[in-house]
Amino acid sequence: MADAVKLTKLADCAGCGAKVGAGMLARLFEGFSAPRDPNLIVGFDHADDAAVYRLAPDLALVETVDFFPPMVDDPYVFGQVAAANALSDLYAMGARPIMALNIMAVPEDMPQDAVRAILRGGAAMVAEAGASLAGGHSIYDTEPKYGMAVTGVVDPARIVRNDTAQVGDALVYTKPLGIGIAATAVKGGVARPDLEEAMVDAMVTLNRAAAEVMMAHAVHAATDITGFAVLGHVLEMVTGADAAAELDPDAFLLLPGVRDLAAMGILPAAVYRNRRYAEGAVEAGSTPLDLADVLYDPETSGGLMMAVAAADAPALVDDLVRAGVPARRVGRIVAPDAVPPGKRIVLTAR
Repeated sequence: MADAVKLTKLADCAGCGAKVGAGMLARLFEGFSAPRDPNLIVGFDHADDAAVYRLAPDLALVETVDFFPPMVDDPYVFGQVAAANALSDLYAMGARPIMALNIMAVPEDMPQDAVRAILRGGAAMVAEAGASLAGGHSIYDTEPKYGMAVTGVVDPARIVRNDTAQVGDALVYTKPLGIGIAATAVKGGVARPDLEEAMVDAMVTLNRAAAEVMMAHAVHAATDITGFAVLGHVLEMVTGADAAAELDPDAFLLLPGVRDLAAMGILPAAVYRNRRYAEGAVEAGSTPLDLADVLYDPETSGGLMMAVAAADAPALVDDLVRAGVPARRVGRIVAPDAVPPGKRIVLTAR
């Protein structure tokens, strides 16, 4: 029965493509006062991947929550993807996951074995991460949604933030791009036969191995690439660091056929939201539109973007590849005056 449920037919948006746009979020939080507790090291005012609260000089809690509608039809895979995506925020900050709570909304008439399959998929990812699943909360809704609130621990001195990149750093990315475009094509029945498999493989791969390698290198900043796309999340990185970035669009590993799909206009709505948010700060140069669209594509359970000391970048990439992570060096952090006035990111397509 679970296999007969077509989850994507029950949802208007897919995965992280359902996120409220970054520009809208900024407007919604206008006028909010920043938290004043000195132990709250990272709060909502930092636009980072998770919140961090210091419990002791060498121990801090890292907390985040993430949920979304399905981007695949298989309920078990949907559970895996949603859990991996939520856990990714902890890995981006160098934290070790210890506990997770389910967040679920399902139609009242959804078959119970399909609901159980979603929960089993999430539980499998939490177990793979070495954390404990400790309950959660569920409601009825006309559209299925699933995700998790996850908790991790980290030494406060070793937190990896998204706003601490340094001029001269190399940028390294760890997964193929184009998940949002791929999900749109799969839902529309126009995907290449190998695309759905590659998309699922990318989404259900935890960023655990990438994070473990990251913590052994001179990585100054990191973020996971999700709903705001490469350009939205890199814009947050460089704005927070008062820096700029040069990105080589041709250096990214792409899922098979996503550029062709982008050229045909098969794009999720979030591509246009992300473009409206970030394009004013991006100098695209001669980058083809279809390739630029991939950089605006909302990733679900995407990879880690790391800003690493340039001298350490080759070793970082080598160690990531040896760990089974398809890492690529994709750009560098530069001074603000190295890019055109008013811009923060320059695309250097070959």
